[in-house]
Amino acid sequence: MANRTYYCSKVSAFYQSNRIRQFIMFCLVGGSGVIVDMLILFLLADPHTLGWNVTVAKLVAAETALASNFVLNNIWTFRGSSHSQEKLKAVLRRFMLFNLICGIGILLNVGLLSLLYRYCGLNLYVSNFLSILMVTVWNFSMNAKFNWNH
Repeated sequence: MANRTYYCSKVSAFYQSNRIRQFIMFCLVGGSGVIVDMLILFLLADPHTLGWNVTVAKLVAAETALASNFVLNNIWTFRGSSHSQEKLKAVLRRFMLFNLICGIGILLNVGLLSLLYRYCGLNLYVSNFLSILMVTVWNFSMNAKFNWNH
């Protein structure tokens, strides 16, 4: 019974904390990143546009979305965790860590995209969307803990 009370208090503390609001904001920023990612992927990979290799196009699309997401998360989602007068060096350090964490997410994303698209036969854009959803929790939890921890 004590374990149940402990876990219930942890869940309650999470919902009452700032993290649930930040997670929702992180997902909204991520939604804008999905749009950036899909648009760049379409422009680069679609046979009617540039027709690049899907893996290369996905890496470029994901990195572009990642940079966009960093800027939005830094100024909106986690604005209380960073200082508006923060030195450029600190912002660059945070961007590098964000890039590392989300870079791992990108690798997971590319692997899942390939699995769903090439081996499961799903539509390219459905596969991309599903793979993005699967790495969202990784990206948020790692960035909230290591990048914008209070």
